[in-house]
Amino acid sequence: MFTANHPDAVRKMYTTDEALRVRQDIHERYSVPPINFIEWALDCVDWRGDERVLDVGSGPGRWLSALQERAPQVDYWGLDLFPGMLQSHPLPERVLSADVQHLPFADATFDVVMANHMLFHVPDMEQAVIECRRVLKPGGIFLASTNSLHNMPELQVLMRRAVTLLVPPGTTNIQVPMAHTDLFTLESGTRLLARHFYGVVRYDLPNALIFPNVEPVLAYLESTRSVREPQLPVGVAWDDVMLIVREQINRLIDHFGELTINKLSGVLIATDEGDFVREYLEFQEKTANAG
Repeated sequence: MFTANHPDAVRKMYTTDEALRVRQDIHERYSVPPINFIEWALDCVDWRGDERVLDVGSGPGRWLSALQERAPQVDYWGLDLFPGMLQSHPLPERVLSADVQHLPFADATFDVVMANHMLFHVPDMEQAVIECRRVLKPGGIFLASTNSLHNMPELQVLMRRAVTLLVPPGTTNIQVPMAHTDLFTLESGTRLLARHFYGVVRYDLPNALIFPNVEPVLAYLESTRSVREPQLPVGVAWDDVMLIVREQINRLIDHFGELTINKLSGVLIATDEGDFVREYLEFQEKTANAG
């Protein structure tokens, strides 16, 4: 069973913003080179400065301050399915709890819709994209950040080895918990958005997590437990998997002095006639007129 977009598992993961903060703090502390992902992602858009922006899955509003730096007159709205995620948002009067599959806004309301590291949790991702496109103005931009399918491969290897040691000998088709982002990746997301927008551009940001000890790695995995644990084979306990993962990591750190986990995340920018598509359409029009 894959539970990254199962409502009960997701609700358990995001009752509060604690699990999200754990992962974000680990990325900020241990990423090499130390690139500010939010600033990098927002710089993939050519901001005018006064856009009306919908931040879907906004949580505690971590994208807001960087957005305001690039669009000082931004008309911002935040939205999250889980009220507990909005409790510490810096603009409580500009946020609401609602479902991205049924956005409570009229057609053509926003210049930009952002869905950052959240679409993989939506039961019907296609419907979510349709809704986001519906509320975009003509020429509007959809910005979605997520991970590559090839993100953190070393972590998956560690999990696979642990599960393999715990299943009965001779077991085939061993199920290993997938990453919670694997339902909407840079690869699959590009294909999905291309079905609904005229143009899609993918921007990749490769870097790595460098861990000097085992504890932050286990903290990261624990923060995803609600969606990973139900994927374990019958009879395999989460705590046993974590015990073996701990032993593996400690041996690697003893040998190499650190543990390196390679990351590949990025941003997808989709539009019908705005941003990067605008110049192309203008060129096409000039070429047609010249002919």
